[in-house]
Amino acid sequence: MDEATLRSEMVRLAKSLFDRGYSVGSAGNISAALSGGGFLMTPTNSSLGHLDPARLSRLDADWQHVDGDKPSKEVFLHRAFYETRPGTGAVVHLHSTFATALSCLETTDPDDCIPPLTPYVVMRVGTVKMVPYVHPGDAAAGDLIRGLNGDCAAVLLENHGPVVSAKDLLSAVFAAEELEETAKLIVLLKQTRKRMLTPEIVAELKARFG
Repeated sequence: MDEATLRSEMVRLAKSLFDRGYSVGSAGNISAALSGGGFLMTPTNSSLGHLDPARLSRLDADWQHVDGDKPSKEVFLHRAFYETRPGTGAVVHLHSTFATALSCLETTDPDDCIPPLTPYVVMRVGTVKMVPYVHPGDAAAGDLIRGLNGDCAAVLLENHGPVVSAKDLLSAVFAAEELEETAKLIVLLKQTRKRMLTPEIVAELKARFG
């Protein structure tokens, strides 16, 4: 995808997420790798619902700001995924309601935040771990993600929200949406008996769909 198309697609998808309440105000940020090297990122303090393609931040392969508005202060989160998960083409960080709720609950398993309720959360998201709280924009968040050694495509930031990576922008958005919808199911079913996918089914899904 050429840069102009990627800029337009990032703005379109960001607005879709914003319009459906996955992030509010100036919360949330998105990045995507450019085919020729470097990255596009949503600017700091910008609303996902009101982005200008021409003002998206562009960073070079060493994450130096090249042009556009100043990049999101959460650049460290994004960089850690690209550097530890080869093939990452995009990262989406949201403050979506139900995933953020799970990040605040003491009962959420930090080693497996999103249990296998549906095949699609296994296929599109995989195992989600919780990383300990740090202040927004703290470079330590990147170090915490690096500490996972690339094992997880998505994490929950404690008392903060989800961060999801994928091979391209559309896949990252779809995975972030799937994570949020599964988090919603977890909250809705919290006081009831649940039927999870068996470990055998999960293993078959991972083998078939990666």
